[in-house]
Amino acid sequence: MRAAPTILHLDMDAFFAAAEQASKPSLRGKPVVVGGLGPRGVVATASYEARRFGVHSAMPMGQARRLAPNAAYLVPRFSFYRSISEQVMELLGRLSPLVEPLSLDEAFVDLEAGGVADDSASARAAGERLRVDILATTGLTGSVGLAGSKMIAKIASEEAKPDGLVLIEPGTERELLAPRSVRILPGVGPATGEHLRRAGMTTVSDLAEAGEDELVRLLGRAHGASLYLMAQGYDDRPVVAERDAKSVSVEDTFDVDLHDRVRIRSEVERLAERCVARLRASGHSGRTIVLKVRRFDFSTLTRSETLRGPTDDPGVVREAAGRLLEAVDTTGGVRLLGVGVSGLADYTQEDLFAQAEAAEAAAEEGAAASVAASASGSPSADGAGGDVAAAVTGVSAVSAVAPVEPEAHEPVERRWAPGHDVRHAVYGAGWVQGSGVGRVTVRFEEPGSEPGRVRTFAVDDPELEPGEALPLVGRG
Repeated sequence: MRAAPTILHLDMDAFFAAAEQASKPSLRGKPVVVGGLGPRGVVATASYEARRFGVHSAMPMGQARRLAPNAAYLVPRFSFYRSISEQVMELLGRLSPLVEPLSLDEAFVDLEAGGVADDSASARAAGERLRVDILATTGLTGSVGLAGSKMIAKIASEEAKPDGLVLIEPGTERELLAPRSVRILPGVGPATGEHLRRAGMTTVSDLAEAGEDELVRLLGRAHGASLYLMAQGYDDRPVVAERDAKSVSVEDTFDVDLHDRVRIRSEVERLAERCVARLRASGHSGRTIVLKVRRFDFSTLTRSETLRGPTDDPGVVREAAGRLLEAVDTTGGVRLLGVGVSGLADYTQEDLFAQAEAAEAAAEEGAAASVAASASGSPSADGAGGDVAAAVTGVSAVSAVAPVEPEAHEPVERRWAPGHDVRHAVYGAGWVQGSGVGRVTVRFEEPGSEPGRVRTFAVDDPELEPGEALPLVGRG
């Protein structure tokens, strides 16, 4: 525990929704909800205007629509949010070499390690400068908490919302925490909170008075002991600049349960490609491939395969995920699929590239054998012969099925996600308000402009194309 409030916690205010409001002048001051828009989607972020209606993060999107039917509902633009996050993290890096990002919009900073603060006055000055710099650089606001520990700094930033700064002097932690709900402490979620409530403990002071032995009896040695320390206001966790990732994964929830085995296989392969892209972006490779399947009855199965060494080869991950899928019964339908890689390392083994090449060669040989067998009158790949080829090569017969290409006279209809950027040859930059029945509605406006006009086009209008996100500030 520090004698000066030199640990800073930054939390950007309603980050995704605020970024959308800043980039879309017509949405400023209005309720905005960002998240998955399908029937199984959930809220990622709600603007403060939407929160007044009771909408909050992790809420089912259907419930949010009932609470705030007139809000703007948008699909996330993660690459846009990530670009803003990089600007914010650069500003934090100027304060200290010890910056611990928790997410795109949240981080701890050790101001003492950066030599920018050693007492309350200098810490407050650093926090206020940071807020000014963030607004000037990104056009968005962030809330800052300052304290002698990470736990209290995070509580302070929550109290500072929106767009404020709260400094909690070291030595006042117990007084601050005593009347608060036990849920304010890290590690106390709904289940633990309910367990403590049944034991007659609803406030932090209740925990402190109960004593360590009682909390250990209720929650176990590790959790009970740490919770007792936190109830005393004690938290000596350091700010850690490098947080090693343990795994990389991606997953999708489908609006309608998938039943077609070929479609399920293709989705797994697509997820494997996305997972590898994220793996490579993080500079890692991994040894264990994990497949996650949530079935129609909400039962969730995970299957894993550990390779001889770490890889970041998409062919290897794709084939391993496909093999894992073969061991899962998807007869009743699938509502969620996920592919992950764990056992991360920062290198790969060359023999695994050879493994991928061998798998591709085996697939080609299997296809050639199938063609030859068909020509000689043997069972085709659609019959027993295909099963034999799959067994010999170790490659699923399903993976050899080529995707059905649309006929030339049946163009694929372009999809326009609400909130995403577009550019029109005549009207310039805009964003999608909505689409359906072959039409797409676009509002043409840019960050810093007046609210723009709305126009409607055919979804296949050749003059309308997907666009790039425009910077929120600094455009000439």
